[in-house]
Amino acid sequence: MNIPEWTKPALMGAGAGAIALAIVGFSWGGWMTATAAEKMSDKGSTAAVATALTPYCLQNAKNDPMASGVMAELKAANSYKRRSIVEEAGWATPLGAETPDRALAETCLDALDVNT
Repeated sequence: MNIPEWTKPALMGAGAGAIALAIVGFSWGGWMTATAAEKMSDKGSTAAVATALTPYCLQNAKNDPMASGVMAELKAANSYKRRSIVEEAGWATPLGAETPDRALAETCLDALDVNT
């Protein structure tokens, strides 16, 4: 079988083009692997659930008899410690859960506007 002389350069060019296309696609084209897409989806859904449960957290804060003490503690605390204060107060623990939700505590803190 005779293979034309141009076959090898054509196949090399096609391979180089495929590699270049993959590099450009993943770098600038917005392509991603299934794992990266799943992580992005999980992060988005966690944020959406936390946002949906924020009124629940605010209601827990409003109904807590110790709320004024917790709010004073939040205002006096450093920003990196505030989330744990909300978690320890139980405001970020959804119904039926035994542990507080980190994302809910963070969105609750934003809604409480403790920074002012």
